Amino acid sequence: MSDSAFIPQNPSDEDKYRHDRGSIIVRDRIRRSIWKIAVATLLLMAVGSATRVMNAGLACPDWPLCYGQLVPTQQMNLQVFLEWFHRLDAALIGLSTLCLVSSTWWLRRQLPGWLPWATTFAMSLILVQGALGAFTVTELLRFDIVTAHLGTALLFFITLLTIGTCLLPIAQSPSHPAAQLPYWLPLTAAICVYTQSIIGGLVGSRWALHQCFGNSECTVMNSHIIGVVPATLSCIAVIMTIWRNPNLPKYLDNLAALTGGLLISQVLLGTATFKLHLQVETLTVAHQSIGAILLGTLVIITVWSWRLKNLKLAN
Repeated sequence: MSDSAFIPQNPSDEDKYRHDRGSIIVRDRIRRSIWKIAVATLLLMAVGSATRVMNAGLACPDWPLCYGQLVPTQQMNLQVFLEWFHRLDAALIGLSTLCLVSSTWWLRRQLPGWLPWATTFAMSLILVQGALGAFTVTELLRFDIVTAHLGTALLFFITLLTIGTCLLPIAQSPSHPAAQLPYWLPLTAAICVYTQSIIGGLVGSRWALHQCFGNSECTVMNSHIIGVVPATLSCIAVIMTIWRNPNLPKYLDNLAALTGGLLISQVLLGTATFKLHLQVETLTVAHQSIGAILLGTLVIITVWSWRLKNLKLAN
């Protein structure tokens, strides 16, 4: 059989074939860009965590410059570098997101109709995050602003993961006729972990652990400890539901295994951080970073579950 047998013979069919192929290529490029920005955002949150635990949040006393310079070479030390690099990375993510929004609107005829609006929403979070970053410095690390800064960063991160997962190709095989995982279950777990992350950020911004050990106010610290229970139980419910259902796709099994590993690591790191009174900065940064990855994994499971449900309804 010649190769021409695979080429559309009708001109209109050929135009449609080229348009569909072009749409797939554009969609793949946009999806890869989104995942790259998501990874960069995760690294940015890790740097932000390091900046806070190293008491470097005010290492650059002005904003958006640092000591009135783009690169404060004379004042540069570890704390200044952390704060300066955090701002630099944030600026690069902002520019990348702006390019992403512009691309989705420019190429909107070749993309799903919801995508330009979704990326615009992500860009709006960047603007809010930039304003909160400025207020963090000008308001001298006020705890509510610092916590809102973390919450917005996590929201931006999971927005990117949601968009990226929605753009992944999906197919239902005969061996996996239907998804049996209700999407509200991982969604509930994600909400619990997000809330726990916010309370954890509040613990750090208010130095709640040190206050508690100093026989002062323990409300915030106790709230974080109590919050471990619903977050852990909801994650376990997701894992067990996936593993007990043989009809679910293999990638959900892998995501469940990843969730379990992250959950165990998070509990161990949280315990070690508490026992060591936040004295080991790397443990604190790892604790917050793995919490963000756990949240992201639950969001991806939620989106996949929702997409599989819609695929079943469409069939």
